[in-house]
Amino acid sequence: MAHMVVSHELMAQQEPANIAKAPAKKRGRTAQPKEPKMPKAKPGPKAKPGPKAKPGPKPKKGKEGQEADGTQEKIDKTFKKVKKKRDRFKGMTEDEVMSRTLTDILDYNLDYVIIGINPGLVAAYVGRWFPGHGNHFWKCLFLSGFTDEQLNHMSDTSLPEKYKIGFTNMVARTTPGSKDLSTKELREGALILAEKLKKYKPLIAVFNGKCIYEMFCREMFGKKPKKLDFGLQPHKIPDCEVALYLMPSSSARCAQFPRAQDKVHFYIKLRELRNQLRGVARSDEIQELEYSFDLGLAKEDAKRMAIKEEAYDPGYEAAFGGAYGEGGPGPEEGQSNGH
Repeated sequence: MAHMVVSHELMAQQEPANIAKAPAKKRGRTAQPKEPKMPKAKPGPKAKPGPKAKPGPKPKKGKEGQEADGTQEKIDKTFKKVKKKRDRFKGMTEDEVMSRTLTDILDYNLDYVIIGINPGLVAAYVGRWFPGHGNHFWKCLFLSGFTDEQLNHMSDTSLPEKYKIGFTNMVARTTPGSKDLSTKELREGALILAEKLKKYKPLIAVFNGKCIYEMFCREMFGKKPKKLDFGLQPHKIPDCEVALYLMPSSSARCAQFPRAQDKVHFYIKLRELRNQLRGVARSDEIQELEYSFDLGLAKEDAKRMAIKEEAYDPGYEAAFGGAYGEGGPGPEEGQSNGH
């Protein structure tokens, strides 16, 4: 019994010592166990690079360097196409101008009657024949010796008495272009023209351009000529002795003869035909010794001389009273006979 008591006492004495030796707890969060490191995967074989994509168009930048979405550019282009509207006919509308027409200048015993398709807007507005700088008619008359001075459209009414030259159209109605005429108008116009020639009996009826003469032949003779050469024509109007003569269009838009001097040859031949029919001796004042024509050279020269094919329309100030011929409007676009 005594031995057992001692043992318990020894145990009682040892317990405080064991408690004293236990480590003190640290303050704060308990440390988390570290995750085990995973072994690194070995890199596989490198893939071959594919073809590079082509770069697309760079976005356009605006005036201030910012990229534009294209809307502003479209608006700018639209404004460039819109031209400033001019007061072409001093307040008159096209419909009001088309209600006008161009009066024939005809008389008996004329040597020549110049024939167009129908009046254009400018000619109807001004009331004169062949107005504007783009038409070669008045220049060709002078260069070929028809007139002794350079005239313009303001002199048209003086030509019958002084030079025995008259004017008429196949159709009287004014249009922006000859394409606006109907087949019925052309058919009726050809018959009316034939009656005018029978009435006034000029020596020569001069058709100002192939287009006009083709239309006349189709309506008058039932078909277009298979071949057309400039000069005296073989056709005859029934019951009419008037000679029919074809010359290049006096319009500057005549692609076959772009300059005035290219057409002078046919005006000279017209004078010679008149002298032949009248039995007049050939004049030595103007003689054509040799005639040759190269369209390529003519076009190049026309560009150098800045001859524009009736593409301008500068407004119609001072149309009446002579100033129109000096600095007024150009000829009407789309009118094939140059009126």
